[in-house]
Amino acid sequence: MTESKNIVLTGIRPTGALHIGHLVGSLYQNVEIQNQGDYERMYGMIADAQGLTDNFDNPDKVHENVMEVALDMLAVGYDPNKTALFIQSEVSELTELTFYYMNLVTVARLQRNPTVKTEILQKEKFNGGVPVGFFTYPVSQAADITAFNANIVPVGEDQLPMLEQTVEIVHKFNSVYGDTLVMPRAVVPKSRIAARLPGTDGNAKMSKSLNNCIYLKDSADDVAAKVKTMFTDPNHLRVEDPGNTTENPVFLYISVFAKPEHFAAFLPEYSGYDELAAHYERGGLGDVKVKKFLNSVLQETLRPIREKREEFARDIDKVVDILREGTKVARVAAEETVKRVKHAMKLNYFD
Repeated sequence: MTESKNIVLTGIRPTGALHIGHLVGSLYQNVEIQNQGDYERMYGMIADAQGLTDNFDNPDKVHENVMEVALDMLAVGYDPNKTALFIQSEVSELTELTFYYMNLVTVARLQRNPTVKTEILQKEKFNGGVPVGFFTYPVSQAADITAFNANIVPVGEDQLPMLEQTVEIVHKFNSVYGDTLVMPRAVVPKSRIAARLPGTDGNAKMSKSLNNCIYLKDSADDVAAKVKTMFTDPNHLRVEDPGNTTENPVFLYISVFAKPEHFAAFLPEYSGYDELAAHYERGGLGDVKVKKFLNSVLQETLRPIREKREEFARDIDKVVDILREGTKVARVAAEETVKRVKHAMKLNYFD
C-alpha cells in the first residue's frame, strides 16, 4: 500500500490525571507535530479499553478519567480542528483487528516484550495471574496504529518495544496477505530527561500511587506546596555545602522547564541553567532559593494550561461533542481498514 502523506496517531491511557511528566514527555511534542501541519490526518486516542487491561476491577477509575484526560489534552493545545480526538472503545473495529492480528504473533514473542515483562513485574495485582487482555496489549496497540494507516507514532522510549512489535506484525501481515498495512515509525522525545522526568520524591518515575506528581490541574497553591517539599540532594545540608545536580529532581525540572526569559524574570543574577548548576555544585547556593525559582517557572508554565482547562471544564457538553465528532472520524477510517484487511485475508464473502 502506498502512503500519500503522513498520518499521525497519539494515544493516552486514562488511568489518572495527567502530570508534568506527560507534558514534557509527550504532550508538548504531540502539539508541536500537530501545529507543524506536515500530515494528512492526526488522531488523538484516549485508550480507555487498554486502560482496563490492568484496571479491569476498577472501571469507574477509567471512565472518570476519560474526561479528565480530554480536558488536559485540550488545555495543552490539542486542536479538534486539526486532530481527531476519539475514545478507543467507541471504535469497535480496533477489537476486530486485534483478533485477526493475534494469529501473527506467538506467545513466546509476547513474553519477550520488555515493556510487557516490566509492567507485569510492577503489577502486584497480577500475582493471581496475568489477564490475557494485558498480555496481548502489544497486539491491541498494533491494531490502533494500523487502523488509521498511521506511519508516525510519537512514543516514549519505554514504548519502543511495543512499536517494534507493531512493525513485526505489519511485516508479517503484508508478507502473508499482500501489501496492505502501512509501516509505522516512532518519534521519541528529544530530551532524555524530559522523557523520564522523576517524581518529586526522587523516585525514577512519577506515579499517582506514590503521590509524587505535579498535575496539570493542580492549583497554584498545590504546585507551590509540592515544590517546597521536593527531594533534593540529601548531602547538601548547609548552603555552603557542594551539591549534586545530576540526580536532583529540582535541577532536573529546571533543566527541562526553565527558559532564558524565566531566568531574566525570576533569577537575573544567573545567565542560565549552567551557571546556576555550577554555583550549586561548588557550594554557596541554598535549596530554598532554587526551589523558589522552580516554583516561579512552573507557575508561569502551568497557569495558561490550568486556565484553559477550567474554561473547557465549564462547558463539558462541548468537550463531549468534540470527542463524539472525533470518534466519528476515527470510526470511518477504521472501517475502511477493516474492509481492506478482510479482503486481503479472503474474509469478504458477501462483497
